[in-house]
Amino acid sequence: MQRRKFIKFASIGSIAAAGLIAGCKNDKTNEHSNTNAVSTKKATIKIKLAMTWSITMPILADTVKHYKEIVETISNGAIEIEIFPAGKLVPALGVFDAVSAGQIDAYHSAPYYWEGKNSAFNMFSGIPFGMIDSEMNAWYMFGDGMDLWREVAAKYNLYPMLGGATSIQMAGWYKKEMNSVSDFNGLQIRMVGVAAAVLRKLGAATKITPGAEIVPALERGNLDAAEWVSPAFDKDLGIHKVAKYYYTPWQEAGSITEFVFNKAKFESYPKEVRDILEFASIESHTFMTSLGQYKNAKALEDLIKEGTIVKTFSNDIIAAFKKALKEVLDEESSKNKDFEKVLKSYQNSQKEQAKWTDSSLKAYLDIR
Repeated sequence: MQRRKFIKFASIGSIAAAGLIAGCKNDKTNEHSNTNAVSTKKATIKIKLAMTWSITMPILADTVKHYKEIVETISNGAIEIEIFPAGKLVPALGVFDAVSAGQIDAYHSAPYYWEGKNSAFNMFSGIPFGMIDSEMNAWYMFGDGMDLWREVAAKYNLYPMLGGATSIQMAGWYKKEMNSVSDFNGLQIRMVGVAAAVLRKLGAATKITPGAEIVPALERGNLDAAEWVSPAFDKDLGIHKVAKYYYTPWQEAGSITEFVFNKAKFESYPKEVRDILEFASIESHTFMTSLGQYKNAKALEDLIKEGTIVKTFSNDIIAAFKKALKEVLDEESSKNKDFEKVLKSYQNSQKEQAKWTDSSLKAYLDIR
């Protein structure tokens, strides 16, 4: 179904909901009135949503704009979302605290940025050698992934929703070839989440650097390498102009982004509003995955034409990554009960799905 058709049909099917929204907010006497009437009242719910990204960030910001469009269309204008790019209201990585405190209503970001609050958040983005995006979706939507995520987030007065899957992410850009495990010793690299802890085991110095600051940091020598996302995201930043070796994935097989609301504020909305916000998150989640797949193919072709050299880590390096990963997961599980609980669920889900994924997707790709 074409996107425009979807929006049109969704709007027609939700006119009653828009009327209910206006009624719930503005006219308590209309509780038993005809809910099929079209509301003429606009923006009865106004939501301030901050991003960890710039307004021009491809795919990520596109997904937030899409979310805004879906919500406002389905609600017939009764819900209005105002988007604030990184730095407009709060710094890129200040959105968690701002929404937790109720200073802003919602944000769009990635769960693993909040590992300093609780290392369990890492799991909700994904871990090295973990589930691909379709497996992650199954865990969230039909397993207990979403319940666990909301259980952890509730401790910080937050209510998360799926905000898009970046799918498999490339392992990053390097100024030099990485030929042995020892090459990681002393390496200054932009890397986040569990993968960063793995590289620290190998002697690397990892940094959480916002996307817009990656290229300047590489140019100044503050970074020797940087992982961001994948071709369409990375090309726009121009990382390939300062680091030409582009390594294939190991660290993020199905990375998840998020729409997160202040929990108290979200629960104060009428049910019709909550339903629309939830529905739009799922639709936008699919939107990002599809848009990324579409744009990454062309972007990788362009990057190679411009001199990018695509490399794959050696078997020895991959083995070192896996060994360090086990150490990281064991250590963090012993320190954080939330992490241990989520990891157990995540790994059980991955194990349950592995046979099917290997017998279907992997088998097909091996012969295609």
